Amino acid sequence: MTDTTLPQSSRDAHDIAHLEIVPRKHVGRMIFAAIVVLMVALLIRAFVVGQIEWPVVGQFLFAPAIIQGIWNTLLMTVAAMSLGIALGVLIAIMRISGNPVLEYIALVYVWIFRGAPALLQLLLWFNLALIFPTIGIPGLFEFSTVEVMTPFVAAMLGLGIQQGAYTSEVVRSGLLSVDVGQYEAARTIGMTGMQTLRRIVLPQAMRVMVPPVGNEVISMVKLTSLASVIQYSEILHNAQVIYYANTRVLELLMVASFWYLAIVTVLSLVQSRIERYYARGTRGRTTI
Repeated sequence: MTDTTLPQSSRDAHDIAHLEIVPRKHVGRMIFAAIVVLMVALLIRAFVVGQIEWPVVGQFLFAPAIIQGIWNTLLMTVAAMSLGIALGVLIAIMRISGNPVLEYIALVYVWIFRGAPALLQLLLWFNLALIFPTIGIPGLFEFSTVEVMTPFVAAMLGLGIQQGAYTSEVVRSGLLSVDVGQYEAARTIGMTGMQTLRRIVLPQAMRVMVPPVGNEVISMVKLTSLASVIQYSEILHNAQVIYYANTRVLELLMVASFWYLAIVTVLSLVQSRIERYYARGTRGRTTI
């Protein structure tokens, strides 16, 4: 059989069979990568041979004040996120409740606390005694606001209440991601609204909510550094106390940076495992 008797597609394949496939050279990509590597190398060299006394960094890496600051940072992260998640779930339920009064209150809450800077809210809570000298019910019990509003309480309220505004949007998006048929099916078998939410909706919404909430937890670890302004003894505050005394500013900032990075790394690994747990039924669906 000659080439002229073959179909057109077969002749085309025969004509290109002897050709060699040569990968395309991405010259621009290689040049850009080389520039990035060079800049990173220069940055590392600047830190290594600069004026940072690395032995001092090692000396204070496990200093008692720094270790105490780590525990206080973790405590504040847990307390503020717990408050934020509780408020976020409550506000999200109010937003989708169908009650116009509750919806309006939730909208105002999100508008106010998502709009005000975190540092401003910390300062307002810490100086609440200037507006309310005492807290309580007159004639029954009253407490001095200065004694109640400690740096820990002020930081927890400032960070937690603001976090509630952000978390409410995450929770609301997770609840809305569940098909409306799930609500209707639960209603047909006699489940109450709270039972539907707890047993049907929230377990399915967790797959959507876990990644952003995990990111919020990691952000909260770093956001606790703002509490140093109101004298809460977290990592950055204790590092500042030390370098005010020995003038080793950069060295102590490197110590604080190391521990923030270590905490974030551990939390990122935990978040990854939790995400895989809730994504068990969807593995392979996002492969491109």
